Amino acid sequence: MKITRILFVCTGNICRSPTAEGVMRALLKDAGLGAQVEVDSAGTHGYHVGDAPDPRTQEAALRRGYDLSGLRARKVSPADFARFDHVLAMDDGHLHLLRRMCPHEHRGKLSMFLDRDVPDPYYGGADGFEQVLDLAEEGARAWIARLALPERATGVAC
Repeated sequence: MKITRILFVCTGNICRSPTAEGVMRALLKDAGLGAQVEVDSAGTHGYHVGDAPDPRTQEAALRRGYDLSGLRARKVSPADFARFDHVLAMDDGHLHLLRRMCPHEHRGKLSMFLDRDVPDPYYGGADGFEQVLDLAEEGARAWIARLALPERATGVAC
């Protein structure tokens, strides 16, 4: 069985990308795809390497049943572009930076997580963290559906 690897990327890896990682991990488990898809997250910058997600991120996620406490921030590394099948940017600025960092042969792996930016909640209020969760759930469901299509089309169980 081939494992699909997905990397979520935001700026410091303490708000948006760990939220997407945690939500995706939980929804994959619920969909029975947890063993087939590996997820991780990273930042375009190393501001918070080794830190847990922002406390506001963790609190909002926990209210919805997502435990992000075990996650730690890291910076995107050159090896990530070879290792992951999909490198998903949280906003257009991240996608631009990733394109500059990514070796040419792996550029096809880069895309947006959603068809629009996931706004950074860091400098705003609690509602921003709730919005990120809403968007993470929407995006994760869409990616799970996309990843499950080949199995459904061939009749192979997920």
